[in-house]
Amino acid sequence: MFGFRIVEELQKIDKDIHREQLAYHQKRVMVSKSFTFDAAHHLHCYEGKCKNLHGHTYQVVFGISGFVDEIGLVIDFGDIKKIWKDKIEIFLDHRYLNETLPKMNTTAENMVVWIFEQMEETVRTLPNDCRVEFVRLFETPTSYAEARREWM
Repeated sequence: MFGFRIVEELQKIDKDIHREQLAYHQKRVMVSKSFTFDAAHHLHCYEGKCKNLHGHTYQVVFGISGFVDEIGLVIDFGDIKKIWKDKIEIFLDHRYLNETLPKMNTTAENMVVWIFEQMEETVRTLPNDCRVEFVRLFETPTSYAEARREWM
């Protein structure tokens, strides 16, 4: 019944599927998108290697939730990318973080809250009751800090 076959005719809107069927449900759904950036920093009042200037390839993961719109989308992944590029990445990628971020010790714990706040500021203006549920900031492939809505 569901074996391999070549689709010969694409489904057509208003003929094979009706517009009111595009949103299958009305539940809150979380979508996720990740990005990487390279940056340098050092920590103040820290006795260890990280007191010296050094760099990381960071990975940041966003979890954004909302209710689907009339075509079944919460937020377009391209819109998340645009917010990242225009509002957040410009302060992080190939930067000296101690200089471009607000006055703080540039720990992963401080940075992840700043990133959460920047994304939330824009996302809350979007339709579908969008909100940031979590941001995870990997400093290394095995070490990360996370900020979650319920903790903020």
